[in-house]
Amino acid sequence: MAKKVTPSKLYTEEHARAGLDAPLPAIETFPNQFPGYTIEIVMPEFTSVCPRTGLPDHGTITIQYVPDKHCIELKSLKMYMLAYRNLGIFQENVVNRFLRDIVAAARPISATVIGEFRPRGGIHTRIVATWSRKGGRRAK
Repeated sequence: MAKKVTPSKLYTEEHARAGLDAPLPAIETFPNQFPGYTIEIVMPEFTSVCPRTGLPDHGTITIQYVPDKHCIELKSLKMYMLAYRNLGIFQENVVNRFLRDIVAAARPISATVIGEFRPRGGIHTRIVATWSRKGGRRAK
């Protein structure tokens, strides 16, 4: 007979929500001048902290978006990214928070955020979150 699996008592709701509402620098924008193209921004030096273990998470965050009226200003995005350096937040929440904040700031036609985190304990994690005006949030 299979053993019943129960949720781990080591992870709490506080761990799960860590970093989601932390204050971060604003992502600024500037007026877009052209229609119908995609912008890809790659940040290969992303760092945050696991909210449970306190161990650092390192990875690459890639943002792909189709701008409408606004483009993301890169210096403000860099400051936004650097604010995660000492923030306790799960990798899944990093990617979804990036997406939420980018959509709120730039109001793109569509956006995808990909987080590729360096292996820890032999496990490589890749998280993809997507949003579009037509469909809202979608898993990929």
